[in-house]
Amino acid sequence: MGDWDRNKKILLELLREGENSKCADCGAADPDWASYTLGVFICLNCSGIHRNLPGISRVKSIRLDFWDDDLVEQMRKQGNQAAKEHYEANVPPFYYKPRAADCVVLKEQWIRAKYDRQEFTGMDNQRQELVTSGNRAGYLWKRGRDNGNFQERNFRLSEKEGTILYYAKEEAKGPKGVIQVSNLNATFQPEKIGNPNGLQITYLKDGRTRGIFVYHKDGKDIVDWFNAIRAARFRYLKGAFPTASDEELIPKLTRNYAMEGYMEKTGPTQKELFKRRWFTLDAQDRKLLYFKDPLNAYAQGEVFIGHSEYKYNVTEGLPSGVKGNKWNLGITIETPERKFLFTCENDQDHKEWIAAFKEVIFKPMSPQDYTVEASLRRKQR
Repeated sequence: MGDWDRNKKILLELLREGENSKCADCGAADPDWASYTLGVFICLNCSGIHRNLPGISRVKSIRLDFWDDDLVEQMRKQGNQAAKEHYEANVPPFYYKPRAADCVVLKEQWIRAKYDRQEFTGMDNQRQELVTSGNRAGYLWKRGRDNGNFQERNFRLSEKEGTILYYAKEEAKGPKGVIQVSNLNATFQPEKIGNPNGLQITYLKDGRTRGIFVYHKDGKDIVDWFNAIRAARFRYLKGAFPTASDEELIPKLTRNYAMEGYMEKTGPTQKELFKRRWFTLDAQDRKLLYFKDPLNAYAQGEVFIGHSEYKYNVTEGLPSGVKGNKWNLGITIETPERKFLFTCENDQDHKEWIAAFKEVIFKPMSPQDYTVEASLRRKQR
């Protein structure tokens, strides 16, 4: 047994110690749940996933549930740091550790990989080899570029060749598409794709950004694909940038977009009708892409957003005499060539887009950024 108030006070004190102050699985601040069988402090969202591991993890609320003395002592002896040293002892550098804002499938499979399959404890070398492989083959449901229907396609990822090939049929002589690992990005987009396991892969094709949308019915399979892509990307970048550290390369493996959503846009003369478009801001490549539909294969246009030192700027509002169509919260992006005018539907979108643009405009440019800028300028001539 135990004293309710005393044990609650002890647990709250433990929460303030080191790694315990954030969720053991997604890093969310101020977790107020715990798995007493694993001895880890976790957030509410991750606790829901732990409930689906009844033979491995049993959870309690720190503030609402009664804790026996022996369970409190177990939490004291274990804690997030000790659990991390055991369950995350051999996580490959490229393997994606989900954060609080990430989608459910990433969190669920990370938790299952750690505690259920114990993929990173170093106790199963064969399983560890599978986790570290940049090669993979199998079927994914891919959205058709023209008809929008999802159909099974045979995908093959080769770390050695640095490609992802996909085939319409198993016996097809040649691939229907070839994706170079060197210039691809993969990001989970469950809401956009309309599937909890939806993955978006973008890459350069003939100088344009091409997007494909896929999913797998099994959450483990799609997350395994995602991490295999990251593994192949990691090996490619290690060869392309041999002096770069792992810490420098990891952010370049895959990335979520800085901002996505609808805005209205007018044309270069600022007299054209404002039209509703879907926008994607890729902060790493400093590109703003816009589409008629979020699931279009190709963007209608791409805008490079350079540094403020080179005549790039963002301001609130529209030039005098210019009005939006349905929305009137304006944003003006200035580039050396022209001004781009947008309008937002509400105050929150307006503030978030301006903040996202400013973050890019005040971020120093890399040597690769100048190459991207020059390439886009050539295409727009």
